[in-house]
Amino acid sequence: MTKLIFLFLFNTSSLLIFAQNNIRKVEELINKTESGWTLIQQWLDSATNKVEVLPNDTFKAKEALYHAQVTTRSQLGAVIYYTGGILIDHGWIRILGSSNKKLNRALPDWNKGKSFVEFGNKPSFVLVADDAVGGFFAINGGILGKEIGKVYYLSPDNLKWESTEMSYPDFLYFCFNGDLKKFYKGLRWDGWEKEISVLDGNKTYSFYPYLWTKEGENINKNTRRPIPIEEQYHFNMAKRKMLGIE
Repeated sequence: MTKLIFLFLFNTSSLLIFAQNNIRKVEELINKTESGWTLIQQWLDSATNKVEVLPNDTFKAKEALYHAQVTTRSQLGAVIYYTGGILIDHGWIRILGSSNKKLNRALPDWNKGKSFVEFGNKPSFVLVADDAVGGFFAINGGILGKEIGKVYYLSPDNLKWESTEMSYPDFLYFCFNGDLKKFYKGLRWDGWEKEISVLDGNKTYSFYPYLWTKEGENINKNTRRPIPIEEQYHFNMAKRKMLGIE
């Protein structure tokens, strides 16, 4: 798939650290003078793609930020704390925040059991978003490839983690303004907008034949059904292992 690159000079190393030995109180993580949300708001004001910022719940936002142990000075911390999540292009891409009824998955809770075992562990990667065709976006902590700190994408048409060459802030900007039609070439079927707009944020479409097979290359000819995103994630991981992709 075509990957579009946006070059912004951001230090993303701090984004890869969840709770560790020195656990900070949530009040210490809320930066009121240098908030990463300020820049995100500027991008939202000029966004060219359809973007829906989901309202947060104050208690859940603080809980999620505490579990993530990232400061709101970073864009990742700001999205976790100030949003219940962000829906892109009719809900095609779901960027994780602190959860909302439309996207009932807080970022740290979603990562638990996938990129780390217990809160307090350093994750090997951080799942930050996913999409309606069973693709997943994650910040690489070293296990997904050579580009540490970059967002990688696991595409449903090859089940490989591939670098987008974007940092997390770059990824946000791309979601707000990038050419999603080009990025998802071959992965959108006729009339997808109507179906995606009512798709539960905790579900994704499963296709048969599988999109990573030769028989499944034409998505308009495949059958599809919505399944829980949790089920799709574990299915992808199991298939990667079975196919020797890991």
